[in-house]
Amino acid sequence: MQTTFKSSKWLPYLLLSPSVIIVFIFFIIPSGESLFYSFFRLNITGTRKIFVGFTNFVRLFSDPEYIDSLIRSVLFTVIVVCLGLAISLGIATVANNKSKFFNIYRTLLIWPYALSPAITGMIWSLMLNPKIGVISNLLYNIFGISFNYMTNSTHAMVFIIVAAIWKMLGYNIIFFLSGLQMVPKELIEAAIIDGASPWKRFIKITIPLISPTTFFLIIMNTLYAFFQQFGLLHVVTEGGPGRATDLLVYKLYRDGFISMNTGYASAQSIILLLIVTGITFFQFRTAKKRVFYGN
Repeated sequence: MQTTFKSSKWLPYLLLSPSVIIVFIFFIIPSGESLFYSFFRLNITGTRKIFVGFTNFVRLFSDPEYIDSLIRSVLFTVIVVCLGLAISLGIATVANNKSKFFNIYRTLLIWPYALSPAITGMIWSLMLNPKIGVISNLLYNIFGISFNYMTNSTHAMVFIIVAAIWKMLGYNIIFFLSGLQMVPKELIEAAIIDGASPWKRFIKITIPLISPTTFFLIIMNTLYAFFQQFGLLHVVTEGGPGRATDLLVYKLYRDGFISMNTGYASAQSIILLLIVTGITFFQFRTAKKRVFYGN
């Protein structure tokens, strides 16, 4: 029995409407309010506001703390994206060699991504606790390193980098696994017959063919590194020690909800949005020559 559906010009809009409504309520409206308040100086209750124009934006880029936070955030993002994708691709390549328990192993890999950043922070804070942490004790007993993220600024930055990479590891591995499984085996076999080494096959064949997946993950990891670290920072370091882990997203929270400087914090949110939008646009512009979409 053949069933036919009558097409409707309103059906696509109806199907898209839930997503559009969610984006409008939770992104467009808050972004518009932030842009509006960024041009004002408000009192603590928000009942009085004074128009100051671009003063909040000018103040941002003359504030040494904000510049330090910006540099720190960019450095953190570059390390998390590059190192995280490199580790994920390595693990995915090994996992792609199907074993007896491949499906179970692939399912377990996604578990870290299911955890919230706050829970991730608690897990790693226990493992790297200077007194009772398993990993911190191993570092001291084997390498003589006294790892203390509570008092050492360098150790604190290393701590949040490791925790952030681990949190996104399963997500990246799953996508890389999907990309690797789409690489035609005929090309690999032909390269083996031609005498290409495993490393050359990986660089010349595998990497170009999974470039769409890599490009997608670069964008998603960039957004993750810039926007989704608040829970990790708030639970573990609170931007310390000595503002060493005071990334842009946490400085925004500190100025907006602790210092109650709403206009200044709104300007920070707009700048953060523009930075991420600019990075994403740049990635799209430069990826056209580097991403290979096969037929």
